[in-house]
Amino acid sequence: MTNPLSRHRSATLLAAMLGIVPALGAPAFARTPPPGIGDCAAITSDRERLACYDRVSANVAAPAPDPEPERAAMTAPAASASASASSDTEASDPTSLIDAAWGFAPDSERYTIAFHRPNYLQFARYSSRPNNAPFQTLFATTQDPDVELNSTEARFQISFKARLWATDNRRFGIWAAYTQQSQWQVYNDEVSRPFRENNYMPELMASFRPDVEFGGFHWRLFNFGYTHQSNGRADPISRSWDRLIAEFGIERGNFALLIRPWYRFAEDEGEDDNPDILDYYGYGDITAIYKWHGHSFSLMGRGNLETDKGAAQFSWTTPPLLGPLRGYVQAFTGYGDSLIDYDWKQNAIGIGVTLNDQL
Repeated sequence: MTNPLSRHRSATLLAAMLGIVPALGAPAFARTPPPGIGDCAAITSDRERLACYDRVSANVAAPAPDPEPERAAMTAPAASASASASSDTEASDPTSLIDAAWGFAPDSERYTIAFHRPNYLQFARYSSRPNNAPFQTLFATTQDPDVELNSTEARFQISFKARLWATDNRRFGIWAAYTQQSQWQVYNDEVSRPFRENNYMPELMASFRPDVEFGGFHWRLFNFGYTHQSNGRADPISRSWDRLIAEFGIERGNFALLIRPWYRFAEDEGEDDNPDILDYYGYGDITAIYKWHGHSFSLMGRGNLETDKGAAQFSWTTPPLLGPLRGYVQAFTGYGDSLIDYDWKQNAIGIGVTLNDQL
């Protein structure tokens, strides 16, 4: 009869040897768990027991192999998208007054209609010196020889622009614009409340966003185009001129500066209704705009240094008072409050409401 203890020792020794064989390079058909300390203690041979302890110690001390690193997803497309997003960010600043006014944001509508210049109604506009001279012939036909223009009248302006075409990133576009300004003698019942003057101004221009920074200022607008302005009257009170106008828009935070030089197309001497208009309007204008807590302040200046004639206009737009309507105050001094007054100097102030301001 075989001793049970001998059978156990033989089985243990056989298991230990099977654990060694794969380590020596022999093929293993079944993986057995490594021996534990209790298994080593059952081995009677000192040499084999010591070898078993060494193997157990090696299994405990050896660090677990690092798991195979996860394969990272390819990043080339993401990098490309990031670069594209960066490019779009450079093309538009969500806080920019100019970007908002001219639709330079890459996600803006390619074909759109928007406000251009202020759209306002002045309920009352007072002039310190109404220009009666152009209307003397008209007044002479009335039965009252003492009829004159009222110092206070109403005035309104409508102005919008439409983008006809734009690049995919919206940094370049073609615009058409129209502005109409009307002076209405609504309080003058002696001459049947006529419209004293209407000025019509269609424009066609190319608009580009340069995106140039200098000294904390950002050059974000360059427009170049053709402008016609007239009052639609026949002689002797017809007034009109045609210009090429460039516009440079720079800004810093809530402050913007619009600089507009222009070139007037010459007309035939016998057909020019206002040959000396540049003496009073000069060769360009500059408009400064500042936003503060929902208020908008603007100051426009223009003139001719050679003739020492020009004009200045200040406007204040309040935050919304009723729906989209904002309070509006406009003050003017100098020559050219309208085309019929291009060579007439006066001071004027008006109050009313507006839907928008310059930017």
